[in-house]
Amino acid sequence: MADPQIGVYGLGTMGSALALNMAENGIRVAVSNRSPDAVTAFLTEAGPLADTITGYTTFEALVAALPVPRVLLAMIPSTGPMDSLLDKVIPLLAPGDTVIDAGNADFHDTRRRTRRLEQHGLHFVGIGVSGGEAGARHGPSIMVGGAEESWKQLRPILQPIAAKYDNVPCVAHLGADGAGHFVKTVHNGIEYADMQLIAEVFDLLRNGLCWPTTQIAQQFTTWNDGPLGSYLFEITGKVLGYSDSHTGQAMVDVIRDAAGQKGTGRWTVIEAVKLGQSATMIEAAIAARSWSSEKETRKSVAEAFGSQRKTIEFDMDDLEPALMAARVMEYAQGFRILEAASQTYDWELDHKRIAEIWRAGCIIRAKMLDDIADAFGSDLPHHQLLMAPYIEQIVKTGVPRLRKIVSMAIAAGFPVPVLSSALSWFDTMRQPRGTAGLIQAQRDFFGHHGFDRIDGIDEHHGPWWE
Repeated sequence: MADPQIGVYGLGTMGSALALNMAENGIRVAVSNRSPDAVTAFLTEAGPLADTITGYTTFEALVAALPVPRVLLAMIPSTGPMDSLLDKVIPLLAPGDTVIDAGNADFHDTRRRTRRLEQHGLHFVGIGVSGGEAGARHGPSIMVGGAEESWKQLRPILQPIAAKYDNVPCVAHLGADGAGHFVKTVHNGIEYADMQLIAEVFDLLRNGLCWPTTQIAQQFTTWNDGPLGSYLFEITGKVLGYSDSHTGQAMVDVIRDAAGQKGTGRWTVIEAVKLGQSATMIEAAIAARSWSSEKETRKSVAEAFGSQRKTIEFDMDDLEPALMAARVMEYAQGFRILEAASQTYDWELDHKRIAEIWRAGCIIRAKMLDDIADAFGSDLPHHQLLMAPYIEQIVKTGVPRLRKIVSMAIAAGFPVPVLSSALSWFDTMRQPRGTAGLIQAQRDFFGHHGFDRIDGIDEHHGPWWE
Protein backbone atom coordinates (compact mmCIF):
# COMPACT_ATOMS: atom_id res chain seq x y z
CA MET A 1 0.00 0.00 0.00
CA ALA A 2 1.17 3.55 -0.75
CA ASP A 3 2.03 5.88 2.11
CA PRO A 4 -0.94 7.03 4.21
CA GLN A 5 -2.15 10.58 3.62
CA ILE A 6 -3.27 11.10 7.21
CA GLY A 7 -3.03 9.47 10.59
CA VAL A 8 -6.06 9.20 12.89
CA TYR A 9 -5.44 8.69 16.58
CA GLY A 10 -8.46 7.84 18.73
CA LEU A 11 -10.95 5.25 17.47
CA GLY A 12 -13.96 6.13 19.53
CA THR A 13 -17.31 6.80 17.90
CA MET A 14 -16.30 9.97 16.05
CA GLY A 15 -12.71 8.97 15.25
CA SER A 16 -13.81 5.65 13.76
CA ALA A 17 -16.55 7.31 11.72
CA LEU A 18 -14.16 9.91 10.27
CA ALA A 19 -11.54 7.28 9.42
CA LEU A 20 -14.13 5.14 7.60
CA ASN A 21 -15.43 8.22 5.78
CA MET A 22 -11.91 8.98 4.58
CA ALA A 23 -11.29 5.41 3.49
CA GLU A 24 -14.59 5.30 1.60
CA ASN A 25 -13.51 8.43 -0.28
CA GLY A 26 -10.23 6.88 -1.38
CA ILE A 27 -8.02 8.54 1.23
CA ARG A 28 -5.26 6.32 2.60
CA VAL A 29 -5.51 6.30 6.39
CA ALA A 30 -3.25 5.10 9.18
CA VAL A 31 -4.96 4.55 12.55
CA SER A 32 -4.05 3.88 16.14
CA ASN A 33 -5.63 3.98 19.57
CA ARG A 34 -4.54 4.03 23.20
CA SER A 35 -5.94 0.49 23.47
CA PRO A 36 -4.40 -1.75 20.76
CA ASP A 37 -7.44 -4.08 20.87
CA ALA A 38 -9.55 -1.23 19.49
CA VAL A 39 -7.35 -1.13 16.37
CA THR A 40 -7.99 -4.79 15.60
CA ALA A 41 -11.72 -4.41 16.21
CA PHE A 42 -11.86 -1.33 13.99
CA LEU A 43 -10.10 -3.01 11.07
CA THR A 44 -12.52 -5.94 11.33
CA GLU A 45 -15.48 -3.54 11.35
CA ALA A 46 -14.08 -1.69 8.32
CA GLY A 47 -14.57 -4.74 6.10
CA PRO A 48 -13.54 -4.02 2.48
CA LEU A 49 -12.55 -0.45 3.43
CA ALA A 50 -9.67 -1.93 5.44
CA ASP A 51 -7.79 -2.20 2.13
CA THR A 52 -7.01 1.54 2.38
CA ILE A 53 -6.43 1.55 6.17
CA THR A 54 -3.28 0.57 8.04
CA GLY A 55 -3.48 -0.10 11.76
CA TYR A 56 -0.69 0.45 14.28
CA THR A 57 -0.64 -0.79 17.84
CA THR A 58 1.45 2.08 19.21
CA PHE A 59 1.25 5.83 18.80
CA GLU A 60 4.96 6.02 17.97
CA ALA A 61 4.54 3.54 15.12
CA LEU A 62 1.62 5.57 13.74
CA VAL A 63 3.66 8.77 13.65
CA ALA A 64 6.65 7.01 12.11
CA ALA A 65 4.45 5.63 9.30
CA LEU A 66 3.33 9.07 8.14
CA PRO A 67 5.25 10.70 5.26
CA VAL A 68 6.71 14.17 5.80
CA PRO A 69 5.09 16.66 6.08
CA ARG A 70 2.94 14.59 8.43
CA VAL A 71 -0.78 15.13 9.05
CA LEU A 72 -2.02 13.68 12.33
CA LEU A 73 -5.67 14.01 13.38
CA ALA A 74 -6.46 13.40 17.04
CA MET A 75 -10.01 12.59 18.09
CA ILE A 76 -9.55 12.48 21.85
CA PRO A 77 -10.84 14.69 24.70
CA SER A 78 -9.70 18.26 23.99
CA THR A 79 -8.68 18.87 27.59
CA GLY A 80 -5.75 17.35 29.48
CA PRO A 81 -5.41 14.35 27.13
CA MET A 82 -4.73 16.66 24.18
CA ASP A 83 -1.92 18.46 26.02
CA SER A 84 -0.47 15.10 27.07
CA LEU A 85 -0.58 13.97 23.45
CA LEU A 86 1.32 17.08 22.37
CA ASP A 87 3.96 16.41 25.04
CA LYS A 88 4.45 13.00 23.47
CA VAL A 89 4.25 13.90 19.79
CA ILE A 90 6.28 17.12 19.54
CA PRO A 91 9.65 15.31 19.85
CA LEU A 92 8.54 12.89 17.10
CA LEU A 93 7.62 15.52 14.53
CA ALA A 94 9.57 17.63 12.06
CA PRO A 95 9.07 21.29 11.05
CA GLY A 96 6.07 21.65 8.73
CA ASP A 97 4.10 18.77 10.27
CA THR A 98 0.47 19.35 11.31
CA VAL A 99 -1.50 18.15 14.33
CA ILE A 100 -5.29 18.44 14.16
CA ASP A 101 -7.69 18.59 17.11
CA ALA A 102 -11.08 17.51 15.73
CA GLY A 103 -12.91 17.49 19.07
CA ASN A 104 -15.08 20.10 20.78
CA ALA A 105 -12.30 22.27 22.16
CA ASP A 106 -12.28 25.57 24.01
CA PHE A 107 -10.90 27.91 21.35
CA HIS A 108 -8.64 29.56 23.95
CA ASP A 109 -6.89 26.19 24.35
CA THR A 110 -6.59 25.94 20.57
CA ARG A 111 -4.95 29.36 20.37
CA ARG A 112 -2.55 28.43 23.19
CA ARG A 113 -1.63 25.13 21.52
CA THR A 114 -1.13 26.88 18.20
CA ARG A 115 1.47 29.17 19.76
CA ARG A 116 3.14 26.22 21.46
CA LEU A 117 3.59 24.26 18.23
CA GLU A 118 4.70 27.34 16.32
CA GLN A 119 7.75 27.47 18.61
CA HIS A 120 8.78 24.11 17.12
CA GLY A 121 7.98 25.01 13.50
CA LEU A 122 4.83 22.88 13.65
CA HIS A 123 1.21 23.62 12.75
CA PHE A 124 -1.79 23.11 15.03
CA VAL A 125 -5.23 23.05 13.44
CA GLY A 126 -8.53 23.13 15.30
CA ILE A 127 -11.51 21.86 13.33
CA GLY A 128 -15.13 21.84 14.38
CA VAL A 129 -16.96 18.76 13.14
CA SER A 130 -20.75 18.86 13.29
CA GLY A 131 -23.26 16.18 12.43
CA GLY A 132 -22.82 13.58 15.13
CA GLU A 133 -21.74 10.03 14.35
CA ALA A 134 -23.81 9.81 11.15
CA GLY A 135 -22.38 13.10 9.91
CA ALA A 136 -18.80 12.09 10.66
CA ARG A 137 -19.34 8.81 8.81
CA HIS A 138 -21.19 10.09 5.75
CA GLY A 139 -20.47 13.84 5.53
CA PRO A 140 -20.18 16.41 8.32
CA SER A 141 -20.00 20.18 8.21
CA ILE A 142 -16.37 21.07 8.93
CA MET A 143 -15.11 24.39 10.32
CA VAL A 144 -11.34 24.79 9.99
CA GLY A 145 -9.06 27.13 11.93
CA GLY A 146 -5.31 27.33 11.50
CA ALA A 147 -2.55 28.45 9.17
CA GLU A 148 -3.27 28.90 5.46
CA GLU A 149 -0.38 26.54 4.71
CA SER A 150 -2.06 23.77 6.70
CA TRP A 151 -5.37 24.37 4.93
CA LYS A 152 -3.72 23.84 1.54
CA GLN A 153 -2.44 20.52 2.81
CA LEU A 154 -5.76 19.48 4.38
CA ARG A 155 -8.16 20.63 1.68
CA PRO A 156 -7.72 17.50 -0.55
CA ILE A 157 -8.55 15.35 2.50
CA LEU A 158 -11.41 17.34 4.06
CA GLN A 159 -13.34 18.36 0.95
CA PRO A 160 -14.14 14.77 -0.17
CA ILE A 161 -15.39 13.73 3.30
CA ALA A 162 -17.51 16.83 3.99
CA ALA A 163 -21.25 17.07 3.46
CA LYS A 164 -22.26 18.46 0.06
CA TYR A 165 -24.83 21.15 -0.69
CA ASP A 166 -25.52 21.46 -4.41
CA ASN A 167 -22.30 19.45 -4.87
CA VAL A 168 -20.27 22.08 -2.95
CA PRO A 169 -18.36 20.70 0.09
CA CYS A 170 -19.52 22.11 3.42
CA VAL A 171 -16.01 22.80 4.68
CA ALA A 172 -14.09 26.06 4.83
CA HIS A 173 -10.96 27.57 6.28
CA LEU A 174 -12.39 30.30 8.50
CA GLY A 175 -9.35 31.95 10.03
CA ALA A 176 -6.24 31.52 12.15
CA ASP A 177 -5.70 29.52 15.36
CA GLY A 178 -9.03 29.05 17.21
CA ALA A 179 -11.41 30.36 14.53
CA GLY A 180 -12.76 26.93 13.57
CA HIS A 181 -13.40 25.83 17.13
CA PHE A 182 -15.01 29.18 17.97
CA VAL A 183 -17.43 28.95 15.04
CA LYS A 184 -18.30 25.39 16.12
CA THR A 185 -18.96 26.67 19.65
CA VAL A 186 -21.41 29.29 18.37
CA HIS A 187 -23.00 26.63 16.14
CA ASN A 188 -23.67 24.59 19.27
CA GLY A 189 -25.08 27.63 21.08
CA ILE A 190 -27.58 28.17 18.28
CA GLU A 191 -28.34 24.45 18.44
CA TYR A 192 -29.21 24.77 22.16
CA ALA A 193 -31.57 27.69 21.46
CA ASP A 194 -33.29 25.90 18.59
CA MET A 195 -33.84 22.73 20.62
CA GLN A 196 -35.32 24.69 23.54
CA LEU A 197 -37.56 26.67 21.17
CA ILE A 198 -38.88 23.36 19.77
CA ALA A 199 -39.47 22.05 23.29
CA GLU A 200 -41.46 25.17 24.19
CA VAL A 201 -43.63 24.79 21.08
CA PHE A 202 -44.19 21.13 21.93
CA ASP A 203 -45.34 22.13 25.43
CA LEU A 204 -47.77 24.70 24.03
CA LEU A 205 -49.27 22.22 21.58
CA ARG A 206 -49.41 19.32 24.04
CA ASN A 207 -50.55 21.06 27.21
CA GLY A 208 -51.94 24.31 25.85
CA LEU A 209 -53.96 23.07 22.88
CA CYS A 210 -54.17 19.52 24.35
CA TRP A 211 -53.04 17.85 21.13
CA PRO A 212 -52.01 14.16 21.19
CA THR A 213 -48.35 13.47 20.52
CA THR A 214 -49.10 11.84 17.18
CA GLN A 215 -50.77 15.03 15.95
CA ILE A 216 -47.81 17.13 17.09
CA ALA A 217 -45.46 14.72 15.29
CA GLN A 218 -47.43 15.27 12.10
CA GLN A 219 -47.33 19.03 12.58
CA PHE A 220 -43.53 19.05 12.82
CA THR A 221 -43.36 16.85 9.72
CA THR A 222 -45.58 19.32 7.88
CA TRP A 223 -43.47 22.26 9.04
CA ASN A 224 -40.36 20.45 7.90
CA ASP A 225 -41.75 20.33 4.37
CA GLY A 226 -42.08 24.14 4.35
CA PRO A 227 -39.86 27.15 5.07
CA LEU A 228 -39.24 25.95 8.66
CA GLY A 229 -37.61 22.82 7.29
CA SER A 230 -34.49 21.77 9.21
CA TYR A 231 -32.77 18.74 10.62
CA LEU A 232 -34.07 19.41 14.14
CA PHE A 233 -37.68 19.84 12.96
CA GLU A 234 -37.29 16.66 10.90
CA ILE A 235 -36.07 14.50 13.78
CA THR A 236 -38.63 16.03 16.18
CA GLY A 237 -41.42 14.77 13.93
CA LYS A 238 -39.80 11.33 13.94
CA VAL A 239 -39.04 11.20 17.69
CA LEU A 240 -42.61 12.16 18.63
CA GLY A 241 -43.96 9.34 16.47
CA TYR A 242 -42.33 6.60 18.54
CA SER A 243 -44.08 4.61 21.30
CA ASP A 244 -42.56 2.88 24.32
CA SER A 245 -42.72 -0.90 23.96
CA HIS A 246 -43.07 -1.39 27.74
CA THR A 247 -45.96 0.98 28.45
CA GLY A 248 -47.49 1.79 25.07
CA GLN A 249 -47.14 5.50 25.86
CA ALA A 250 -45.47 8.02 23.62
CA MET A 251 -41.73 7.46 24.03
CA VAL A 252 -41.16 11.11 24.91
CA ASP A 253 -43.51 10.75 27.91
CA VAL A 254 -41.39 8.08 29.64
CA ILE A 255 -38.09 9.97 29.36
CA ARG A 256 -36.95 11.78 32.52
CA ASP A 257 -37.30 15.53 31.94
CA ALA A 258 -33.72 16.50 32.85
CA ALA A 259 -31.61 17.60 29.89
CA GLY A 260 -27.86 17.05 29.69
CA GLN A 261 -25.23 19.39 28.29
CA LYS A 262 -21.53 19.03 27.53
CA GLY A 263 -20.49 22.64 27.92
CA THR A 264 -20.24 24.15 24.45
CA GLY A 265 -23.50 26.03 24.88
CA ARG A 266 -22.21 27.55 28.11
CA TRP A 267 -18.98 28.50 26.34
CA THR A 268 -21.02 30.42 23.78
CA VAL A 269 -22.71 32.47 26.49
CA ILE A 270 -19.48 33.06 28.40
CA GLU A 271 -17.63 34.26 25.31
CA ALA A 272 -20.58 36.40 24.19
CA VAL A 273 -20.53 38.28 27.49
CA LYS A 274 -16.74 38.69 27.32
CA LEU A 275 -17.13 40.15 23.83
CA GLY A 276 -19.75 42.64 24.96
CA GLN A 277 -22.61 40.71 23.38
CA SER A 278 -25.54 39.06 25.09
CA ALA A 279 -27.08 36.14 23.23
CA THR A 280 -30.29 36.09 25.28
CA MET A 281 -31.93 33.20 23.42
CA ILE A 282 -28.90 30.97 23.94
CA GLU A 283 -28.65 32.12 27.57
CA ALA A 284 -32.31 31.21 28.06
CA ALA A 285 -31.75 27.75 26.58
CA ILE A 286 -28.78 27.12 28.89
CA ALA A 287 -30.85 28.27 31.86
CA ALA A 288 -33.73 25.98 30.90
CA ARG A 289 -31.40 22.96 30.75
CA SER A 290 -29.90 23.89 34.11
CA TRP A 291 -33.34 24.27 35.68
CA SER A 292 -34.42 20.94 34.18
CA SER A 293 -31.69 19.17 36.14
CA GLU A 294 -33.21 20.39 39.44
CA LYS A 295 -35.97 17.80 39.34
CA GLU A 296 -36.51 17.48 43.09
CA THR A 297 -36.46 21.25 43.61
CA ARG A 298 -39.10 21.67 40.92
CA LYS A 299 -41.29 19.10 42.65
CA SER A 300 -41.05 21.03 45.93
CA VAL A 301 -41.84 24.36 44.28
CA ALA A 302 -44.82 22.78 42.52
CA GLU A 303 -46.16 21.49 45.84
CA ALA A 304 -45.82 24.95 47.36
CA PHE A 305 -47.24 27.03 44.54
CA GLY A 306 -49.07 24.60 42.29
CA SER A 307 -48.25 23.62 38.73
CA GLN A 308 -51.57 24.14 37.00
CA ARG A 309 -51.57 25.77 33.60
CA LYS A 310 -54.57 26.95 31.67
CA THR A 311 -55.45 25.63 28.26
CA ILE A 312 -54.95 28.23 25.57
CA GLU A 313 -56.28 28.82 22.08
CA PHE A 314 -54.21 30.41 19.37
CA ASP A 315 -54.49 30.40 15.60
CA MET A 316 -52.15 27.79 14.12
CA ASP A 317 -51.73 30.07 11.12
CA ASP A 318 -49.93 32.46 13.47
CA LEU A 319 -47.46 29.86 14.73
CA GLU A 320 -45.41 29.25 11.59
CA PRO A 321 -44.54 32.92 10.91
CA ALA A 322 -43.93 33.42 14.65
CA LEU A 323 -41.45 30.55 14.64
CA MET A 324 -39.79 31.84 11.49
CA ALA A 325 -39.17 35.20 13.20
CA ALA A 326 -37.86 33.58 16.40
CA ARG A 327 -35.51 31.26 14.54
CA VAL A 328 -34.11 34.11 12.43
CA MET A 329 -33.28 35.88 15.70
CA GLU A 330 -31.38 32.81 16.95
CA TYR A 331 -29.10 33.03 13.96
CA ALA A 332 -28.91 36.82 14.17
CA GLN A 333 -27.67 36.63 17.76
CA GLY A 334 -25.18 33.91 16.86
CA PHE A 335 -23.72 35.89 13.98
CA ARG A 336 -23.43 38.97 16.18
CA ILE A 337 -21.14 36.95 18.45
CA LEU A 338 -19.14 35.78 15.44
CA GLU A 339 -18.74 39.36 14.23
CA ALA A 340 -17.52 40.54 17.65
CA ALA A 341 -15.01 37.67 17.85
CA SER A 342 -13.82 38.27 14.30
CA GLN A 343 -12.93 41.86 15.16
CA THR A 344 -11.38 40.98 18.52
CA TYR A 345 -9.16 38.15 17.25
CA ASP A 346 -8.51 39.47 13.70
CA TRP A 347 -10.06 36.44 12.05
CA GLU A 348 -12.00 38.20 9.27
CA LEU A 349 -14.74 35.58 9.49
CA ASP A 350 -16.79 35.24 6.31
CA HIS A 351 -20.39 35.11 7.56
CA LYS A 352 -21.72 34.15 4.14
CA ARG A 353 -19.39 31.17 3.91
CA ILE A 354 -20.22 30.08 7.47
CA ALA A 355 -23.93 30.10 6.64
CA GLU A 356 -23.17 28.10 3.48
CA ILE A 357 -21.24 25.34 5.23
CA TRP A 358 -24.02 25.05 7.83
CA ARG A 359 -26.56 24.18 5.11
CA ALA A 360 -25.73 20.45 5.14
CA GLY A 361 -24.17 17.93 7.48
CA CYS A 362 -24.49 19.89 10.72
CA ILE A 363 -27.18 19.77 13.43
CA ILE A 364 -28.53 23.28 12.78
CA ARG A 365 -28.84 22.84 9.01
CA ALA A 366 -32.01 24.54 7.87
CA LYS A 367 -33.65 25.86 4.70
CA MET A 368 -33.47 29.44 5.95
CA LEU A 369 -29.66 29.30 5.86
CA ASP A 370 -29.90 29.79 2.10
CA ASP A 371 -31.54 33.16 2.70
CA ILE A 372 -29.10 33.97 5.51
CA ALA A 373 -26.14 33.25 3.22
CA ASP A 374 -27.66 35.49 0.54
CA ALA A 375 -28.23 38.21 3.14
CA PHE A 376 -24.57 38.21 4.19
CA GLY A 377 -23.60 38.32 0.55
CA SER A 378 -25.19 41.77 0.31
CA ASP A 379 -24.30 45.10 1.90
CA LEU A 380 -25.92 44.84 5.34
CA PRO A 381 -26.27 47.97 7.51
CA HIS A 382 -24.07 47.52 10.59
CA HIS A 383 -23.49 43.92 9.41
CA GLN A 384 -26.75 42.97 11.15
CA LEU A 385 -28.78 40.07 9.76
CA LEU A 386 -32.12 41.59 10.78
CA MET A 387 -31.50 44.48 8.36
CA ALA A 388 -31.48 42.29 5.22
CA PRO A 389 -34.66 43.04 3.20
CA TYR A 390 -35.93 39.44 3.06
CA ILE A 391 -35.09 38.78 6.73
CA GLU A 392 -36.68 42.10 7.69
CA GLN A 393 -39.92 40.98 6.08
CA ILE A 394 -39.87 37.68 8.01
CA VAL A 395 -39.49 39.65 11.25
CA LYS A 396 -42.20 42.17 10.40
CA THR A 397 -44.63 39.39 9.53
CA GLY A 398 -43.77 37.08 12.41
CA VAL A 399 -43.18 39.32 15.44
CA PRO A 400 -46.83 40.46 15.90
CA ARG A 401 -47.86 36.80 15.85
CA LEU A 402 -45.03 35.80 18.17
CA ARG A 403 -46.14 38.54 20.54
CA LYS A 404 -49.68 37.16 20.66
CA ILE A 405 -48.55 33.59 21.30
CA VAL A 406 -45.99 34.52 23.96
CA SER A 407 -48.52 36.77 25.72
CA MET A 408 -51.09 33.97 25.87
CA ALA A 409 -48.46 31.46 27.01
CA ILE A 410 -47.25 33.67 29.86
CA ALA A 411 -50.80 34.52 30.94
CA ALA A 412 -51.62 30.80 31.08
CA GLY A 413 -48.49 29.93 33.10
CA PHE A 414 -46.35 28.33 30.40
CA PRO A 415 -42.57 28.83 30.61
CA VAL A 416 -41.31 30.10 27.26
CA PRO A 417 -37.81 31.42 28.05
CA VAL A 418 -36.43 31.30 24.50
CA LEU A 419 -39.53 32.60 22.73
CA SER A 420 -39.93 35.46 25.21
CA SER A 421 -36.20 36.25 25.03
CA ALA A 422 -36.52 36.68 21.28
CA LEU A 423 -39.17 39.33 21.80
CA SER A 424 -37.28 41.12 24.57
CA TRP A 425 -34.15 41.31 22.44
CA PHE A 426 -36.07 42.53 19.42
CA ASP A 427 -37.96 45.15 21.43
CA THR A 428 -34.71 46.38 22.98
CA MET A 429 -32.93 46.65 19.65
CA ARG A 430 -35.73 48.65 18.03
CA GLN A 431 -35.62 51.44 20.65
CA PRO A 432 -33.44 54.36 19.50
CA ARG A 433 -33.75 55.84 22.99
CA GLY A 434 -33.54 53.19 25.68
CA THR A 435 -33.37 53.23 29.47
CA ALA A 436 -29.60 53.12 29.95
CA GLY A 437 -29.48 56.87 30.63
CA LEU A 438 -30.92 56.19 34.07
CA ILE A 439 -28.38 53.45 34.69
CA GLN A 440 -25.57 55.81 33.74
CA ALA A 441 -26.97 58.43 36.14
CA GLN A 442 -27.04 55.87 38.95
CA ARG A 443 -23.48 54.78 38.21
CA ASP A 444 -22.30 58.37 38.30
CA PHE A 445 -24.18 59.07 41.54
CA PHE A 446 -22.71 56.17 43.51
CA GLY A 447 -19.36 55.77 41.78
CA HIS A 448 -18.51 59.06 40.02
CA HIS A 449 -18.22 57.06 36.78
CA GLY A 450 -19.33 59.88 34.51
CA PHE A 451 -21.42 59.75 31.36
CA ASP A 452 -21.74 61.10 27.82
CA ARG A 453 -24.32 63.79 27.08
CA ILE A 454 -26.54 63.67 24.00
CA ASP A 455 -26.00 67.38 23.24
CA GLY A 456 -22.23 67.20 23.14
CA ILE A 457 -21.74 69.60 26.07
CA ASP A 458 -18.44 68.86 27.72
CA GLU A 459 -19.90 67.93 31.10
CA HIS A 460 -19.61 64.34 32.23
CA HIS A 461 -20.98 64.33 35.78
CA GLY A 462 -24.43 65.08 37.19
CA PRO A 463 -25.46 68.03 39.37
CA TRP A 464 -25.47 65.70 42.41
CA TRP A 465 -21.68 66.21 42.50
CA GLU A 466 -21.85 70.02 42.65
